[in-house]
Amino acid sequence: MYFADRTDAGRRLAARLGHLAGRDLVVLGLPRGGVPVAAEVADALGAPLDVCPVRKLGVPSRPELAMGAIGEGGVRVLNEGIVRDAGVTAAGLAAVEEREREVLAARSRAYRRGRPPVPLEGRTAVVVDDGLATGATALAACRAVRARGAARIVLAVPVAPRGWTARLGGEADETVAVHAPDGFSAVGLFYRDFGQTGDAEVLDLLDRSRAARGPAVRHAAVRIPAGGPVLPGDLAVPDGATGLVLFAHGSGSGRHSPRNRAVAAALNRAGLGTLLFDLLTEAEEADRARVFDTPLLAGRLGRAAAWADREPGTSGLVRGYFGASTGAAAALWAAAAPDDGAAAVVSRGGRPDLAGDRLARVRAPTLLVVGGRDDLVLDLNRRARARLRCANRLEVVPGAGHLFEEPGALEEVAELATGWFTAHLVPRGGDGG
Repeated sequence: MYFADRTDAGRRLAARLGHLAGRDLVVLGLPRGGVPVAAEVADALGAPLDVCPVRKLGVPSRPELAMGAIGEGGVRVLNEGIVRDAGVTAAGLAAVEEREREVLAARSRAYRRGRPPVPLEGRTAVVVDDGLATGATALAACRAVRARGAARIVLAVPVAPRGWTARLGGEADETVAVHAPDGFSAVGLFYRDFGQTGDAEVLDLLDRSRAARGPAVRHAAVRIPAGGPVLPGDLAVPDGATGLVLFAHGSGSGRHSPRNRAVAAALNRAGLGTLLFDLLTEAEEADRARVFDTPLLAGRLGRAAAWADREPGTSGLVRGYFGASTGAAAALWAAAAPDDGAAAVVSRGGRPDLAGDRLARVRAPTLLVVGGRDDLVLDLNRRARARLRCANRLEVVPGAGHLFEEPGALEEVAELATGWFTAHLVPRGGDGG
């Protein structure tokens, strides 16, 4: 026996996953028993919690024996050996699958209560169950998650048989188990309390996780006309959003930047919408001249802002810009345009100096955030700040480098950005901060 209950197992599993903190994560629990474990992991990692519904396909004559599993999106995993040895016919298999798909669909609707699944495209999905025996349901879950666009899959369980990773056939990019003993027979034998998890408990855990992470957020993949190319973007708008922040990434980065996504998640929790999009097409990224073409990047940021001003879900929201590295120059260049209308700008490890003479024309209150160990960029920010004529502030994060990879550094950036934007992106007719 290793665990008191699923909560205890979740906490101990979370301790093995600390290296994932700060990444753009979604934690997915396999209903029902995997959800209490996943809830502890999500809480420890500061990540959203969702379900990954899967259903075992039991042999008709022995329902407790899994001959496979199914997941959302038409995913099916079969153990051909068990199907053959048990003499299951094609008709028998089809009948079991049809029945289980009805249950799967009903449970998905019940658990999500009409909400769309948490988006996985380009993100790391941490798939969690209370243990792994045959691996069929875990395999189905990984395939379903991959089909939804997850960039990386981490399969994490409290207990599994020795050599368990071989059963996954490489479907998970990383696997974590607290214990992998010899002589494995059943998951429940490793828990003192392995009572059945009810639907009410699953719903309560999901509701608590959503409440802890702030308002419900509507996510959408969008296409932004940028005066030539159409650029892909990820739009997130919390219910009752009070503003919208457009992200301008640095050179060599894009809308999937884990650092920008971590900041965006913090802004979403504070009730602010976010738009992360690629400033360049894949072909353009190979041209280093375009990567550092501040007027070009600023023009596309301005067009994205104009697009957002016309869209039904974002029109009327007060806008701000968050620029990282060279993207900070594009944000300040765009904000200097007479008709731009940005209400605030935040620069993370930015190169505001690349905005040149336009710095003096920026009217939006501007926050410059630089790592204390990023000496060259810190000096450039101090010089650029002297040229600003708007309300501005320089914040230095002690001990942080250019990428803010040190423990707690990115969290401080997110906190500073959230405070700046919530103070200045005030709905029209409200009072400034």
